[in-house]
Amino acid sequence: MNELLQHYSSTQWILMLLAAFFIGMGKAGLKGVDALGIIMMAIVFGTKQSTGIVLPLLSMGDIAAVKVYNRHVRWNLFWKLAPWIIIGILAGVFLGRDMNEALFKKIMVFTIIITVVIVLWMEFKSSFHIPESPFFSATTGLVAGFTTMIGNLAGAFANLYFLAMRIPKNDFIGTTAWLFLCINLFKFPFQVLVWKNINWTSLFADLLLAPALALGFWGGMYIVRSIKETHYRKLVLLLTLVGCIVMLLRR
Repeated sequence: MNELLQHYSSTQWILMLLAAFFIGMGKAGLKGVDALGIIMMAIVFGTKQSTGIVLPLLSMGDIAAVKVYNRHVRWNLFWKLAPWIIIGILAGVFLGRDMNEALFKKIMVFTIIITVVIVLWMEFKSSFHIPESPFFSATTGLVAGFTTMIGNLAGAFANLYFLAMRIPKNDFIGTTAWLFLCINLFKFPFQVLVWKNINWTSLFADLLLAPALALGFWGGMYIVRSIKETHYRKLVLLLTLVGCIVMLLRR
């Protein structure tokens, strides 16, 4: 334990604890805040290596979210995306395994630019909605699956998709909770066996960060409950946009 604590500076540990806190808030329903946590982890560990530290934290947050919002889930929307996300994850496993860091960052930035454009379009054109055709569900799922494997960025795309469906606040949180619990657990063996960036040391670091994650989840849940239904969509759009812009500026 002492070796792990001494391996990182005080600044790095502060970033890691804040990252876990923000991830917890995002999993409690403040969608978009968790992107800030992912950025902080990338600063400490590097863009690609950080996915191994972040994934167990995301999974713990997903389990808590499913427990709280278990009754609020739209299974029809879940099944529209889940199979395509799995295919996207498999593509990310094999295409991202040997990808160099420079190319990896370029793909991340390109993905973020697309996300920012979509968020802005949705913000200023209130009539915009994602068509009900299977093509859009498939496209969203594939992109979300690939980006969640190489950089835990699926949240931005899922937020946009479910917001466009204009489902109630609790249904939004419950459906994304089940969706990300399943896909993050699906990713786990690939991170351990193929990318090999989850090990006992990284898991122990996650254990130390778990209290910050729990505190963030509790705080996020309290905030979400106090937000009116009409304001929730705008808040998530704003947080998603801010998270994406910060990621972009961090190139």
